[in-house]
Amino acid sequence: MSEELRKNALSGNSSNHRRAVALVKLAACIATFLLFMPEAAQAYIGPGAGFAVAGSALVLVVAIMLGFVIIITWPVRFLWRFLRYRKTFARARTKRVIILGFDGMDPGLAEKMMAADRLPNLQKLRDKGVYAPLATSCPAMSPTAWSSFMTGTGPGRHGIFDFLHRDPRTYLPALSSAEIKPPHRVLRWRNFELPLSRPRIRLLRGSTSFWEVLGKHGIFSTVLRVPITFPPEKFYGLMISGMCVPDLRGSQGSFTLFTSAQDSAKEHIGGLRLPLTRQNGVFCGALPGPPKSGGDGAQSVTLPFKLKPGKNGTMQLEIGLERIVLQPGKHSDWISLRFPMGHGANAHGICRFNLRQVEPEVELYVSPINIDPEHAALPVSHPAIYAIYLSKKLGRFATLGLAEDTWALNESAIDDGAFLEQCQLYFEERERMLFNALDNSRNGCIVCVFDTTDRVQHMFWRYRDPNSKSPMEQDQEKFREAIEETYEQCDKVVGKVLEKMKDKEALFVMSDHGFKAFGRGVNLNAWLLQNGYLKLKPETTGEAEWLREVDWEQTRAYALGLAGLYINVAGREAQGIVAKSEVQALKEELTGKLNGLRDEEKNAVAIEQIYDSAVVNAGPYVGNGPDLIVGYGEGYRVSWDAAQGKVAGSIIEDNTRRWSGDHCLDPAIVPGCLFSNWRLKVAAPRIMDIAPTVLSLFGVKPPAYMQGRSLLAEEEQGSTDHV
Repeated sequence: MSEELRKNALSGNSSNHRRAVALVKLAACIATFLLFMPEAAQAYIGPGAGFAVAGSALVLVVAIMLGFVIIITWPVRFLWRFLRYRKTFARARTKRVIILGFDGMDPGLAEKMMAADRLPNLQKLRDKGVYAPLATSCPAMSPTAWSSFMTGTGPGRHGIFDFLHRDPRTYLPALSSAEIKPPHRVLRWRNFELPLSRPRIRLLRGSTSFWEVLGKHGIFSTVLRVPITFPPEKFYGLMISGMCVPDLRGSQGSFTLFTSAQDSAKEHIGGLRLPLTRQNGVFCGALPGPPKSGGDGAQSVTLPFKLKPGKNGTMQLEIGLERIVLQPGKHSDWISLRFPMGHGANAHGICRFNLRQVEPEVELYVSPINIDPEHAALPVSHPAIYAIYLSKKLGRFATLGLAEDTWALNESAIDDGAFLEQCQLYFEERERMLFNALDNSRNGCIVCVFDTTDRVQHMFWRYRDPNSKSPMEQDQEKFREAIEETYEQCDKVVGKVLEKMKDKEALFVMSDHGFKAFGRGVNLNAWLLQNGYLKLKPETTGEAEWLREVDWEQTRAYALGLAGLYINVAGREAQGIVAKSEVQALKEELTGKLNGLRDEEKNAVAIEQIYDSAVVNAGPYVGNGPDLIVGYGEGYRVSWDAAQGKVAGSIIEDNTRRWSGDHCLDPAIVPGCLFSNWRLKVAAPRIMDIAPTVLSLFGVKPPAYMQGRSLLAEEEQGSTDHV
């Protein structure tokens, strides 16, 4: 390592401490104000949501105390860190690595746009550095792929195979990434409930992230909204959690649509439809929040509100202490909500309102209620003060893991224009976070993932597919290039980052998977039923969700999730009937019948490949995942009914929802993409290769558990070519 790099590494390390001191000073100023506000020190969210935590004032008190300790002990710790990690600094080939993740960016579409000179900054990286398709995980899903990205391992070693996994005791789905349970000790007396211990929140992802490895070698990292980072892990750095952070109701994102129409009471997939009542010209409603403290989890605390008609179609919203003028068809700013949980405790959330229409009926959309980053009811950052700092400095931001409300658009609670406006707001939030990190971190690693590319492609691929059966707006031209415009927006971010980079810094721009059309859905449970592998209970139709009508004592195989096929194994599943000695033969039988499954109506291949998970994902966690992984053909995916655990219906049917693009296909069909300003060995790179490559750039030897390989070719170890 050159003397210049060594000095930069040390000065950057020092800058990290200066930044920590600055954060503590800011915290002290905030705390001085907040501590004397009439707020409860603690908030409890009932057992339905399953968590109880200290309020932000308490967090700030602890942060200030720790801050003083940091300031007092800083000289000793700096000397100790310098002596301990000087060899690592000496081996490092770069002082800073920046990773921009654009979820779902498709190499085929990116190549077409580069050929048309529409992505000039990515073209620059390709021409002067490196570009290649990036092999994704099996299955090709965001939680699986991003877990492989951060750990350098496959699903068999990190344990994340899908958004959901099945509980073999109940056959019901559970979130695959995190487990949230209420406190062990709770004081109860009649309707009074007081938690005496902390909630149990556990990250289910196995293996160790590369930023945790870097931290153990003295390299500081800032990690922004990377999926499967909830709850945030403790490491030498800063983190804002991403995908799988719940909303304040304890769900993965549930919207609310209020309407004055008579048929107002209705449940949507992913949301609620509730009534607005008119009283003396004022519309009234009640917004559901978290479950009541001490309740049974079915009842929620509600926050009443009023809508008063204003000028030019506007309406004034009065909710809690907030008074906001709503413009028709426009999202409001983040609105702070405080739900009284009883006994002086409050649960804090933020949401956006959108006045959809005022005539002939009033309709009001409310986004999922995000956890307030300034009063976090669950940990959304590491350290806890970091979310408060960003919120105070940059403004409140979405904390929900799946922030863009795809279900609201699918259920027509918002239209295409409102969804794109929402995506733009969240993109800008992420951009502000990224450049704050770049300005405050002169060395180390910065990772930031933008989700907008994925969400827009899911919802707007229908405008690119002439055969799509999905609904479209009347003005189709307005949205026909929504995806391409999102790619151009990402390219501009790349350009801004390049302008801030210095000599010998490394930049990676990557995606976790690509995208294709989703025109037809496959219900494997219907296929298993028709072919005798699955049986229903007497006098049932198979229309119930989550396989509740399946006769397990006569069922040999079942499908659950977006790409999983399970064997009903005796001794593993609660009512398993297939002996372990027969499992392999049954897997081979199903594989032989499903490989190349044709859609006769369209004369196309619906399933390209069935993968034996024990072979492609070998590892200590392989038993957590499905026995077989389904690689759907281009244009196909699991059907909506099958994704909800329904057995009834056709085996293959048209997709008629706005969610019209997808990536839960054969992994070979949907690779991601990789750009870098660094000279890399680009022969067939895989997403699990990124982690060991980053470690190698910092002079850290990749741990033995990593299955990925460094993309720094041995013959190029001395090369520092960059854009």
